[in-house]
Amino acid sequence: MSNLDRQAGVSVCGGRGFVVAEPVRELLTPRRVQLGESTEVRRLLPNLGRRMVGAWAFVDHYGPDDIADEPGMQVPPHPHMGLQTVSWLHDGEVLHRDSLGSLQQIRPRELGLMTSGRAISHSEESPKPHARFLHGAQLWVALPDAHRHVEPHFQHHTDLPAVTAPGLTATVILGELDGAASPGTAYTPIVGADLALTAGAEARLPLNPDFEYAVLSMSGEAQVDGVPVVAGSMLYLGCGRTELPLRADSDAGLMLLGGEPFEEEIVMWWNFVGRSHEEIEQARSDWMTSARFGDVHGYDGGRLPAPALPPVALKPRGRVR
Repeated sequence: MSNLDRQAGVSVCGGRGFVVAEPVRELLTPRRVQLGESTEVRRLLPNLGRRMVGAWAFVDHYGPDDIADEPGMQVPPHPHMGLQTVSWLHDGEVLHRDSLGSLQQIRPRELGLMTSGRAISHSEESPKPHARFLHGAQLWVALPDAHRHVEPHFQHHTDLPAVTAPGLTATVILGELDGAASPGTAYTPIVGADLALTAGAEARLPLNPDFEYAVLSMSGEAQVDGVPVVAGSMLYLGCGRTELPLRADSDAGLMLLGGEPFEEEIVMWWNFVGRSHEEIEQARSDWMTSARFGDVHGYDGGRLPAPALPPVALKPRGRVR
């Protein structure tokens, strides 16, 4: 999914100075962003107070939206570099096309994982015809310097491992959780898991104390470490935890996101993750003037033009908690 914000700001993210090295309970409020004609997303990362969680650098939650009489998701061809996109649905379908020639319909609880590496472009749209409801999350994972120029590739996995307990099913989307490992390619120590809880369930999920974590609420009513987390919000949990208490007041859907704190500072703007303002500027120019990102064939419409890049070059700066 693209960041369609035409006033996209440049963010310096990463670095351990922004990591809270102890357990905390920091509730993040989303920013609402319009995505096309009929889809509004709630943007949780980057957030004014929290830029990354491990290598997770971007989180949008959308729906559930009734799109029976709407076009649904319509994201024209757009570029990416230096990151992975993770598509995760609870309702509906999304048709993915990319400049490698991939054409894949992604359905609920199937992993669509695109590694942009040095450069790729793709589009996403609700197929015709499509289901009545659309509900999901789109997430980005920053690639470390050693792997950010890899050849681009796309993976689609329908059979994902799960960790279970009474009233809880934790499907491992990316990375590893309690010994269960996703087949999706990861380039940093990371975890992403979909948590489905039944009403009244209480569980304690094992965690890695070296990771920082956050929990995104997708639906229902649940308490995370005693904190009520309503749908569309995210609770940042810091580091140093060995387990996470969960309680469901109704049937609830959550996403657990975590990973080893990302040591490198990155520059993120629009749909690019780089290491300098100059690198971002070159990527924007290449999207507008060259064939670096390739072409997406089959999408009914033109590609997405890049917004104007802020003229002031960013310099590394210290991070605060």
